[in-house]
Amino acid sequence: MTAPDALNQGRESFRHQAWGDAYAKLSAVANEVPLALDDLERLSTAAYLTGRDQESTDALARAYQECAQVGDHVRAARCAFWLGFMLVSRGEMAQGGGWLARARGQLDSEGPEVAEHGYLLIPEGLQSLDAGDAAAGLAAFSRVFELGERFRDPDLVVLGRLGRGVASIHLTRTADGVSLLDEAMVAVTAGEVSPIVAGIVYCAVIEACHEVFDLRRAQEWTAALTRWCDAQPDLVPFRGQCQVRRAEIMQLRGEWPSAAEELHQACERLAGDPAAGTAWYAQAELCRVRGEDALAEAAYRQASEWGHTPHPGLALLRMAQGQLGSAAAAARLALDEAQGPLARARLLGAYVEIMLAVSDLDAARSAGDELATVAADLDAPVLDAMAAHAQGAVALAEGDALAALAHLRRAQAAWQEVEAPYEVARVRVLIARACGALGDDDTAALEIEAARSVFRRLGAAPALAAVDTASGQAPSRSLPGLTAREAEVLRLVASGKTNRAIATELVISEKTVARHVSNIFAKLDLSSRAAATAYAYEHDVV
Repeated sequence: MTAPDALNQGRESFRHQAWGDAYAKLSAVANEVPLALDDLERLSTAAYLTGRDQESTDALARAYQECAQVGDHVRAARCAFWLGFMLVSRGEMAQGGGWLARARGQLDSEGPEVAEHGYLLIPEGLQSLDAGDAAAGLAAFSRVFELGERFRDPDLVVLGRLGRGVASIHLTRTADGVSLLDEAMVAVTAGEVSPIVAGIVYCAVIEACHEVFDLRRAQEWTAALTRWCDAQPDLVPFRGQCQVRRAEIMQLRGEWPSAAEELHQACERLAGDPAAGTAWYAQAELCRVRGEDALAEAAYRQASEWGHTPHPGLALLRMAQGQLGSAAAAARLALDEAQGPLARARLLGAYVEIMLAVSDLDAARSAGDELATVAADLDAPVLDAMAAHAQGAVALAEGDALAALAHLRRAQAAWQEVEAPYEVARVRVLIARACGALGDDDTAALEIEAARSVFRRLGAAPALAAVDTASGQAPSRSLPGLTAREAEVLRLVASGKTNRAIATELVISEKTVARHVSNIFAKLDLSSRAAATAYAYEHDVV
């Protein structure tokens, strides 16, 4: 194939968003003859979208040099901006800052304004938001938006609208903020912006929805991002973040095996990316509620290494392990360091649980009231559920079972609205306690059995063991060296179930069951299922 033919095919593949083929054709031509400026930019984009970060920045640097040599300072500034933006996003702050400085240097400070002046305001707006100065961030992004509209630059308009939306949320103007985010997303889904900007906006909007506990919007835009990614099979950069948020929604809805698979893939895809911390934390949370303590510990460590705080999850794990002092200290410090009502709201539910565990009723009550105040300011069912759950738990601990029941019934309804079976079951355990305190033993028994059924179906071993203990039933006995999940698997092995039957009952894969069985044999020095059955009966596991 001649170079002109390959070049034309590469351009055609780019137009059809076949990024892998576009990269292959354009890079092959670039190895033979110098590419024109437009084709260098296409090569950079195709490389970026297929996960070839270094090749992307190399091509864009060559494009910058071409622009600078012919005196096209405005286009050189745009190339330098995207180089700086990409490098900063990858955590290469020194190089990124250098390219952003070059971009500013290409624009004559005394010359007329151009769209590129708007692009150079974006880092300033982001720095203001990171520093907690949302008002300055809003001003910067409002200017970005104005320049985008004046110069009819769709990418700049959408990025300005996105920044204004995020800044408005930080200023607690949540309704205005999410409205702006929705407008930005309409432009993206209509195909009005470039692919790189589309991915940036998708991810930023989904993150903002999670920040304000707007699960409905998060679900809607996560589904849209998934469709967008699936329509471009070679697309790499935005798949990991998409999978993390999709997995969190799956976990909330009780689809734990699917969530585990999504998170495993996300951790692999995001290896080396700063966003990996979010993926590892989400994986740790899933392991914690399944009773896989060692895996949870390792995942929390990975999250911390990538800059994501391991709390409140790690503090809850310590509480479950009986290390109440460590749990309480970590929870207090995390809450003290949290900036802003939304960041604190993400911690307050766990904080209430831990304070109740250490019998600090004043701290628990104060945290529950604070959570209710934040929830009252937002139209977010998830936050309403968290607040009612916390207030119900506090009222129950204070001995006011009737008040507790009112809060808990509200929490149950709110969790049911967002289809969160694990959280509904946790509330039902507290409802059972309140009913028992009020003398309604029949309702208490029904609530406990309903909660137990959900925990068993999900494979929530720690919650199942706790509810069995609280209700006076014999839980799976804690055995030396075995996790709660391994003890549950041993009980089912001893009852004569096959690996496939165990997988079905616990809603996990056969491969996972086989791994648990292997671990049980190794830890207890057993050589067969018959020996495991004998051991289980000997130690009253069944």
